[in-house]
Amino acid sequence: MVERAKAVVTDSGGITEETTVMGVPCITLRDNTERPETCTVGTNELIGTEPKAIKPALDKLFAGEWKKGAIPELWDGHTAERIVKILADLGDK
Repeated sequence: MVERAKAVVTDSGGITEETTVMGVPCITLRDNTERPETCTVGTNELIGTEPKAIKPALDKLFAGEWKKGAIPELWDGHTAERIVKILADLGDK
């Protein structure tokens, strides 16, 4: 569903990672996030918890003015391989 969405409106942290990877705009109804890279690099924007902040965010989105975003460095699907290599290198010492 996220992949084909125009945007996602959420108060969750986890879906912001998915929207960033898929390039889908994300409007997060929170004041902070455990995943700041989804805001600084990705497609997520924190708009706070005031309901009146939703309309301006949607207006920006539907006007085509939402940030493009990118996938953060190292979000390439190869994390497990890097961890295994680090552990293997430790075992060689």
